[in-house]
Amino acid sequence: MNASLRVRPHAPAADGTVLAVTPASAGWEHVGFRVVKLDDGHSYSGGEPGREACLVLVAGSADVVAGDSRFGALGGRASPFEDRAPGAVYVPAGVAYTVTARGAVELAVCTAPGNGEGKVRAIDSARMSRETRGGGSNTRYVRNILPEGEPAQSLLVVEVITPGGHWSSYPPHKHDTATVGEETLLEETYYHRLQPPQGFAFQRVYTDDRSIDQTVAVEDGDVVMVPRGYHPVGAPHGYDLYYLNVMAGPERRWIFRNDPAHDWIVRKG
Repeated sequence: MNASLRVRPHAPAADGTVLAVTPASAGWEHVGFRVVKLDDGHSYSGGEPGREACLVLVAGSADVVAGDSRFGALGGRASPFEDRAPGAVYVPAGVAYTVTARGAVELAVCTAPGNGEGKVRAIDSARMSRETRGGGSNTRYVRNILPEGEPAQSLLVVEVITPGGHWSSYPPHKHDTATVGEETLLEETYYHRLQPPQGFAFQRVYTDDRSIDQTVAVEDGDVVMVPRGYHPVGAPHGYDLYYLNVMAGPERRWIFRNDPAHDWIVRKG
């Protein structure tokens, strides 16, 4: 695969979109991802037949109307690096929604296949479990926005803070093969933010046979697409890294396999 897995943001379109990944643009079947930036009082509307959505207020506060449901002043954190859950709304496939900004808003629109089952809901921050993974320079901090234990049809959504000088999604792991009880097939996007924003990070995406082997210099606001393969991330000293992951595939379970060459890292003492 020679096409770049890096997607860069652009100047806002009329609807506020600064970045969009669709199944057609990515060359896959499941994950869609969009970043929308809105000024105070401006709105973004969406809703697709056959695709469910998780609306994540990466930063800022907004009112959300979805179908017959209305949610006021969701979110409110100043940036994704604030130790606070984002506002988030689950929207079943085929339900129209509108997000209206209260102040500046950074909205992530995460989508995947669905048949319309389920109900619109604001995701309670108390249900977004937090965990610390790894240790030493492999420590990172995870917030499960829409994990497999919460209702949805295809989507899995999680955000991670990786402190400067640390590694994440490490040891390198993959989830691109449907092997019952051992691994699930999930496409994935990584939406990266950096603090301070002039920083950079690195993400490598590679397969066992190296048919994909790209190392991407990530800048603030970039997306890295992971169609298959291992996908570790490194944050240089001095720059904290946030990423929002969206995963979806034929089975809504996250079962991964570490690269056998590096699995010893989690097996030692």
